[in-house]
Amino acid sequence: MLRRGVSDRMFEAGIYIILSALIVVTVYPMLHVIFASISDPTYVISHRGMIWKPQGINFEAYKSVFANKAILNGYRNTIFIVVFGVIVNLLLTAMGAYVLSRKDVLWNKAFMLFIVLTMFFNGGLIPFYLVVKEAGLLDSLWAPIIPFAINTFNLIIMRTSFKAIPDSLEESAKIDGANHFVILFRIIIPLSMPIIAVMTLYYAVEKWNGWFYSSIFIKDRELFPLQLILREILIANSTDGMTSGASAGEMFQIGETIKYATIVVSTLPILCVYPFLQKYFVKGVMVGALKG
Repeated sequence: MLRRGVSDRMFEAGIYIILSALIVVTVYPMLHVIFASISDPTYVISHRGMIWKPQGINFEAYKSVFANKAILNGYRNTIFIVVFGVIVNLLLTAMGAYVLSRKDVLWNKAFMLFIVLTMFFNGGLIPFYLVVKEAGLLDSLWAPIIPFAINTFNLIIMRTSFKAIPDSLEESAKIDGANHFVILFRIIIPLSMPIIAVMTLYYAVEKWNGWFYSSIFIKDRELFPLQLILREILIANSTDGMTSGASAGEMFQIGETIKYATIVVSTLPILCVYPFLQKYFVKGVMVGALKG
């Protein structure tokens, strides 16, 4: 066994110190928001600086958040956008990546060139809005879904993953009479679960956090996704509907904790998705695919 020198130990200690600092910088902002959301409103208003632990446990902010109809409607709309959006995204991205990853497709390189060009050039926001309007998607929950059915960057990533799968698998399937849909859904996708999991997470986070295009295409408040409601609360300071029955001072105090509670409520679900997908991130695409 090789003995480590002083310089190696110092280097390793430095790495641990840097990683620990990164963990604190990454995790603490979320802990600050959680601590503030369950602390006494008076303490949150009067306190300056970092909050290292909850002070005077108080869950009134969460009661007010879940009693707000707009928040519940926002959750419902966002869940619809995320679920159906991810399904559409994965289906079309996988089909497009499969076609572009096949070597015998006519004009494959030309198609890929045109697709890549869309990453650098677009028609602008006004033409985009007019297209969505003419498609009849305004004031519809499909507005944040259909126009964004395929992300070019994700398509390229998935195409690269599909190209890494040996051609022998496809050839064997064709000999057995399989068509392209069978090859895609019963061979390619099962062998590409790590990249599918990554794409699922990417698309889900994109849909969950999306608010800009929803604010442009959706004007009906009943169809607002959760992030638009959160934007109103944080930027427009719109917490009046959740502090009814309180005096002006109490409304201001609990309004501050409501902002923190709303951030937690809107962020926590997407954070809970990652542990279920984490195992796929470390698996190889072809683990166990070939024998011998």
